[in-house]
Amino acid sequence: MIDSGKEDLQQEIELPYRLGGLLYTPALNETIAQKIIEHRIPCLTSLVFCLEDSIMDHALDEAENRLRCTLQKISESGNNSLPLLFVRVRTPNQLRRLHREFGSLANLLTGYVFPKFDTTNAADYLDLLAEINAASSHKVYGMPILESRAIADSRTRGKELTNLRQELMAMKNCILNVRVGGNDFCNLFGLRRSFRQNIYEIGVVRDILIDIVNQFSDVFVVSGPVWEYFGASEDERWEPGLRRELELDRLNGFIGKTVIHPSQLPVVYESMKPSQADYEDACNILGWRSEMLGVAKSRDTGRMNEVKCHKNWARKIKILGDIYGAKAEAFGDVK
Repeated sequence: MIDSGKEDLQQEIELPYRLGGLLYTPALNETIAQKIIEHRIPCLTSLVFCLEDSIMDHALDEAENRLRCTLQKISESGNNSLPLLFVRVRTPNQLRRLHREFGSLANLLTGYVFPKFDTTNAADYLDLLAEINAASSHKVYGMPILESRAIADSRTRGKELTNLRQELMAMKNCILNVRVGGNDFCNLFGLRRSFRQNIYEIGVVRDILIDIVNQFSDVFVVSGPVWEYFGASEDERWEPGLRRELELDRLNGFIGKTVIHPSQLPVVYESMKPSQADYEDACNILGWRSEMLGVAKSRDTGRMNEVKCHKNWARKIKILGDIYGAKAEAFGDVK
């Protein structure tokens, strides 16, 4: 007999990893509903309807109306095989009003994205998230985006991140993951990477990202920054740069990525797959059988596995392999 409680818990543990590439689309997009319903976007696992930076201020009312029409169309389709859907709002007040106006349409949403999340608005967003969940028939998740000046500035970053961690820990069961605004950080310093470069080559931004991982990744899944280059062809010159940045994302503790064009999704989806060697080692570590030894060779005898040192890594790899499958590459190398 299947223990439904354990199954539900496992699904909740896996959910932050299922976002994969989180595709952003402006809420004004008039064609996105049909594309979602007809599964016309390959490798689409999650999507955000954006009401923030992608919408000009004077077009906000129209964008909200369009979003309601989009959700209504998706609801009327009766399609139960949907990606995880989110709305990126501008302020807590807008979130409160929209969630109320959505009514039953809010049941289509996995949650909301909180932009420019810092200590000036964290309590308002999180208190509201608690209120929404208290009145909701299903769990509603929040995803804060860390991208403000107080986090970018090395003089205030440490205190800011520590305070934000305390705020998020109080609501950790409703925080799906922590996201970072790579382009916002770059903009604060007047910087931009080319398609040949990756964000870790921008030293001042790399330091911010690493501090965020240091502060949050022991409890939360932290998602990688957006890659702003895209194209329709498989041999486009931007792909090697994205693959390299995804490799460095994983190496530094980020899982998943913000995506701004459907052509990026297959690359991100493939990057979510651990190597077969990693997956097998992860399974062996989590199912450790020796009562005496805490160290052993990997299955292909090419490296050492140590149960005490590698268990946290193994848990992540096992989850990713179970969701996305594994690929036949040695020790997580990217080709």
